[in-house]
Amino acid sequence: MTNKELLYIEDALGHEQYFQAKCNETASKLLDPQLKTCVQQMAQKHQQIFRSFYGLL
Repeated sequence: MTNKELLYIEDALGHEQYFQAKCNETASKLLDPQLKTCVQQMAQKHQQIFRSFYGLL
């Protein structure tokens, strides 16, 4: 991998961690069970994407 590609993956990892954290933070504040579940699923999806990017390293 080139340096530029590694920097892209590093940036993408940071974004996925941020999105996951924000989803978890938001889910903890939601009262509607369906909406809470939806946002928790989004957090899980961002965790999966993070793992995929991390696996490229």
